[in-house]
Amino acid sequence: MVNNMKLAFVYAGQGSQAVGMGQELYETYPVAKQVFDSIHLDFDVKKLCFEGPMETLSQTQYTQPCMVATAIAITEVLKEQGIVPKMAAGLSLGEYSALYAAGVFDQATALDLVRYRGQVMEEAVQGIDSKMVAVLGLDRALVEQAVSEGSKVGLVQAANYNCPGQIVIGGEVAAVDKAAEVALELKAKRVVPLNVSGPFHTSLLEPASKKLAEKLNQVSFGNMNIPVVFNTTAKELQPDETISGLLTKQIMSSVYLEDSIRYMIDRGIDTFLEIGPGKVLSGFIKKISKDVSIYQVEDVASLTKTLESIKE
Repeated sequence: MVNNMKLAFVYAGQGSQAVGMGQELYETYPVAKQVFDSIHLDFDVKKLCFEGPMETLSQTQYTQPCMVATAIAITEVLKEQGIVPKMAAGLSLGEYSALYAAGVFDQATALDLVRYRGQVMEEAVQGIDSKMVAVLGLDRALVEQAVSEGSKVGLVQAANYNCPGQIVIGGEVAAVDKAAEVALELKAKRVVPLNVSGPFHTSLLEPASKKLAEKLNQVSFGNMNIPVVFNTTAKELQPDETISGLLTKQIMSSVYLEDSIRYMIDRGIDTFLEIGPGKVLSGFIKKISKDVSIYQVEDVASLTKTLESIKE
């Protein structure tokens, strides 16, 4: 089945982190152990991933390198088992893991970048009275109408187009509250406040975007071995675009996950493998298409189950 399958790797974003992530794989597979043992950042990534505490692991400056380290370890274990993707994408932070899978970043570069990205994002949101809410059960056009109404009282934008019936909006509190109120009037099923530390993927993150651009200028990029579908465009890299330009934009722009998944399906992808803790992306993909196979790997049990299914 492996040969006939058109497989894409999709990488989870921030919010999916869990204490213990990567630990079983570290203890079971030498290639995963090597990933964690070769990390040289200014804090102990392995200890924080395996032991927590959750409070620290959930601070964006720590979450980002921990999630990417775990994703890299899983990617390497899969590669050793002969499972490699035809395409890759990631939700927000997950885009860096997708670029690692495609050969654009080596491990040290990916981790150094997301450590810095986490720090500048945390700095950018200090002192901003902001919130993010998921709008459930409302069409895209109507969510955008609600955002437009909210914009009359402050900054609010659509941050994540996750799947049909789930769009996240974010920005300044008063504006988000107004947009949420209008969304309910327009018959949204629910609006759910998210437990995040800042208005990610809105223009309030512009200071972080500028700092990230400077950092990316110092990075050397490898050749892209497989297409990565980017968050901000829901397409592969176009001739007039650069990876650094798209990553700089991504931090303060809408993430088009639903469109990205549809783009991959239109290009023949029939199987998605979610990499990282939790099944957030798998849930979104199920709502986007009933015609694809979805697997998820985060530990030895899920890896074994996935390998058995894929290698049938």
